Amino acid sequence: MVRIRPAWQGIVAGAAVVSVYLGVVVATTPALDPAPAISAALQLNHIVIAGMGVGVGLQVYISGRARAAGCRIGSRKTLGGNSGGAAATSFFSFFSLVPLGCCGWWLYALSLLPGVLGTGATAVLIEHSQTLAYALLAVVFGHVGVAAYRLRRERSPVPKGAAGV
Repeated sequence: MVRIRPAWQGIVAGAAVVSVYLGVVVATTPALDPAPAISAALQLNHIVIAGMGVGVGLQVYISGRARAAGCRIGSRKTLGGNSGGAAATSFFSFFSLVPLGCCGWWLYALSLLPGVLGTGATAVLIEHSQTLAYALLAVVFGHVGVAAYRLRRERSPVPKGAAGV
């Protein structure tokens, strides 16, 4: 069985996240050709797109390093939280593309939100969608930081005098 190094796993996972994001942009923008839709997404959401790719890639890398070292740095909840954070980040970042004609399907999703969340909550989500996307991106990196800290703590040797404490 061929084992892929954690660094390559992280790179592939990060690239996959970016590819899926841009694929969703293309699939939900029938009014524009793929190149202009991708260009608009990259111009408006380049920080979010790159951040999601790097964040998920780092999480996969850290998880791979932990597995290779035989460490258990967290539960499935951590990875699920990171994936959920990336999904929520992309969801909110798509809202900023709707006025440009990108992601027309999301306009339909936006029209359903008042019935589910109420008018006030929907207005807040739409008005602050970019801020929410950045906040959720920070959550993704928070999960990465916690995982890195746990891996480092798990791999650190116990100081000689600390065993009896």
